[in-house]
Amino acid sequence: MCTSVPISASGRNRPLQETGNHSIRKQRLAILLSGRGSNMVALVQAVQRGVLSGLAEVAVVFSNKPDAPGLETAAAMGCATASLSSQGRKRAEFDAEVVEVLGQYQPDYIVLAGYMRILSPTFIRAFAGRIVNIHPADTHQHQGLHAYEWAFENQLPETKITVHLVDEGLDTGPILAQHPVDLRGADTLGEVEHRGLAVEHFLYADTLARLIRGELSAPTPEPLLPSAAGSSPHGEAAGG
Repeated sequence: MCTSVPISASGRNRPLQETGNHSIRKQRLAILLSGRGSNMVALVQAVQRGVLSGLAEVAVVFSNKPDAPGLETAAAMGCATASLSSQGRKRAEFDAEVVEVLGQYQPDYIVLAGYMRILSPTFIRAFAGRIVNIHPADTHQHQGLHAYEWAFENQLPETKITVHLVDEGLDTGPILAQHPVDLRGADTLGEVEHRGLAVEHFLYADTLARLIRGELSAPTPEPLLPSAAGSSPHGEAAGG
């Protein structure tokens, strides 16, 4: 289930202190989005009553857009939410502030779910080996935005959804899982997206569960580091 967070007198969210005894500590997820958050909804449902139940909890749903519809949806599902507007902000400066905010929630994993920002080294190094992204294409074939448009325009009979760790390149991090999407007969972009999202919604949660259970080869999560200084704008274009 999602954690709940009390509101301070200033109106800002304050992280809830850990309470109770647990034989196995659930991994805390910070889910980042910029829009409606369909992958976020699928992940929260998986935490509440699906493949992530007993393995994870949603520490916070964060957005760089305070008016993102996904924040309202997350709150209605019982999740703590937080936001900072990225409009007009320098990338590294903004990311350093986001790192500070997310650090209050003590996340084990940062889960990008339609977070439409290219992450700076400031962010990536702070959560090294613990940032997970979903990309609606084979990352060896297509990086960056408009992956479904690319598949549709090239009339591909099949594409792949990729879940990967984030490094300082653009969709270049280690691949954790892939699953094909049959596009035969998909004669509109909307149908391509519909088929792809159906795969995204089960693959993301399933891959996170396998990662948490130690079934996937990936770097061991490191302790949260202070925000590092970063100068290069290179980072990850979040999908999903």
